[in-house]
Amino acid sequence: MIYFCVPAHDEAATIGLVLWKIRRVLEESAREYQLLVGDDASTDATAEVLAPYSKVLPLTVLRSPTRQGYAATVELLLKEALKRSDRHKRDVAILLPADFAADPATLPEFLRRMDSGADVVVGEAALEGEPDKWQRRVRRFAPRLLGRRARVAGVRDVVSGFAAFRLVALRNAFRASTGPWFTTDGWAANAQLLAWAAAGARRVETVPVVEHAERHARGRRHTPLEQARALWAARRHLTLPPVEANAERAPRSTPKEKEAA
Repeated sequence: MIYFCVPAHDEAATIGLVLWKIRRVLEESAREYQLLVGDDASTDATAEVLAPYSKVLPLTVLRSPTRQGYAATVELLLKEALKRSDRHKRDVAILLPADFAADPATLPEFLRRMDSGADVVVGEAALEGEPDKWQRRVRRFAPRLLGRRARVAGVRDVVSGFAAFRLVALRNAFRASTGPWFTTDGWAANAQLLAWAAAGARRVETVPVVEHAERHARGRRHTPLEQARALWAARRHLTLPPVEANAERAPRSTPKEKEAA
């Protein structure tokens, strides 16, 4: 089972496009999937746009009557996937933005990497159509602003919010957590999620994706300066995953090890 987790707040202009594109990408596949949308107290027509899709797609909308924030919405969606699945080692959760900037057409490559044994697959975005040079710079230097606690070996873009996770990796990473998963929000929460999930994974891979800035139907919620300040402030609140996060997952045996056994 594939659980598509889409956090949304005031995304009426694009949320339908995202869901329909996912369907189109998977319509020739035999894969079972569910769409989980977290409507974080949207004040626009997001709920009205989603209503007809619930009748034709395997869609569940988790609505919050009050604003919870991006990180809390992502946590809600991923926990829902973990709760629904009874095969954490097989099933996958895919987190993707609701703004349609990152095209779901790249999903088959994410799934191919998961099928080949990856536990976490990260979409590393190349920005296109972004006229603001400061926005491009903040995105480029986001990992440096967040510091060492947000680093994931082999991953350049830790804030894209487009990633696939084998559920067992999430379970292992957060199994000892008794409170909220995230101590940050926004882009920093994406980085924190990747760092923790990678700690519970045996293999992390990346897939290049294109982020089309011209597709943004709503205005930005933060200026580049505000975004940079938020990332710099978040570095003090990032928490490292526990060292035993991957204890349940022994390394795969190499051919020589199998022969010796």
